[in-house]
Amino acid sequence: MLDAEVRELMQPFVLSDYQVQEVYSRFCLEVARGLKRSTHPQANVKCFPTYVQDLPTGDEMGKYLALDLGGTNFRVLLVSLKGHHDATVDSQIYAVPKDLMVGSGVQLFDHIAGCLAKFVEKHDMKTAYLPLGFTFSFPCVQLGLKEGILVRWTKGFDCAGVEGEDVGRMLHEAIQRRGDADIAVVAILNDTTGTLMSCAHRNADCRVGVIVGTGCNACYVEDVENVDLLRADFKKSKRSVIVNAEWGAFGEGGQLDFVRTEYDREVDEKSINRAEQLFEKMTAGMYLGNLVRLVLLRALERKLIFKQSSRRPEFAGVLQRNEEVFETRYISEIEDDSFPEFASTRKIVKNLFGLEKASVEDCQTLRYICECVAKRAATLVAIGVSGLVNRTSNRRVIVGMDGSVYRYHPKFDAYMRQTLQKLVKADKEWDIMLSEDGSGRGAALVAAVASKSK
Repeated sequence: MLDAEVRELMQPFVLSDYQVQEVYSRFCLEVARGLKRSTHPQANVKCFPTYVQDLPTGDEMGKYLALDLGGTNFRVLLVSLKGHHDATVDSQIYAVPKDLMVGSGVQLFDHIAGCLAKFVEKHDMKTAYLPLGFTFSFPCVQLGLKEGILVRWTKGFDCAGVEGEDVGRMLHEAIQRRGDADIAVVAILNDTTGTLMSCAHRNADCRVGVIVGTGCNACYVEDVENVDLLRADFKKSKRSVIVNAEWGAFGEGGQLDFVRTEYDREVDEKSINRAEQLFEKMTAGMYLGNLVRLVLLRALERKLIFKQSSRRPEFAGVLQRNEEVFETRYISEIEDDSFPEFASTRKIVKNLFGLEKASVEDCQTLRYICECVAKRAATLVAIGVSGLVNRTSNRRVIVGMDGSVYRYHPKFDAYMRQTLQKLVKADKEWDIMLSEDGSGRGAALVAAVASKSK
């Protein structure tokens, strides 16, 4: 049985029905503020128009490149669309060296262009004209389909000379400087838009795209008359546009202070982007492991875990020395473990602390800590998803989801559904589908749809 004191320790992570409703109301208000020109500058949820106005029909044809940059690796893909909702994909992963993540923007884009050229050569496509969809998963203001101005770096990047610049142009210039491939950057998109597009390619009712991976964000299809920031000439011919919510920044105006814990505050204090992306810091893979680490430190201090061991101070030292020591993937592995063997949990405890055989009680305590942190993340994501689903004008709405946390956590989907059932309007039919490579295939689909509408 779980110790009452352990439940008390985790109580701040358990959101009451009142808190869930209140976060929902505040989130919906922020979305409305982000869409309106007069309140947009003060809004935390920026709701940038993406200029993607056509969803795929499934009959797209041709070869397209996709470039996916959103973390410590980037991918290059060659996507062959064959109509009938069919596609084949060849891809390669390239690293972004640590020094390039904080070097100059020109160096970063030269590195990417070099990898693109190698990839195209490897596939004997050096002389072919290749439209490219560029998935760039950082907050951007789009001025058109292929013009995206970086608002701020997130997720550990801090390259000089890119914030405030058009990343589509910077990639284009890097490709031109080399001059050894005929690649046209036809669209810049966020990984959430790619997720929505790749799901819509398979299910025409998809209207919301969500990523819960290293970072956390969403996009959805909005009526053009509600999107003040969309240029007027884009409102004439089309009824809707995909809006990039940039909901990771929700809470920067204090909206989440009533549910943030001391652990959330500490994660924020020690991050490279203090006081920014507060919703993301409660929901995304980059931060969840660190939250568990901080709670574990408190549990050790209060003798709520590993009470039988005289080595508690030593365990605390392990957790204090390295913020990244408790990896987010451990949360999924621990929650997936079987009682009473706890084979994965014991292995993780052994790797972390050198403790040979953790007791069943210790394993249960650790699992409960992980569960509370993950369930809160899923609840918050579902609150946001409910707000977006309720805004769409369709009665049937499919939510396309991707990202390592959603994909690999055994209960994230179930946790989300519990909250969606409470918040989505009764007249809506909804479901969640797992995206098949949104940031890759989705980017190629945006490039294809863009090439088609030209």
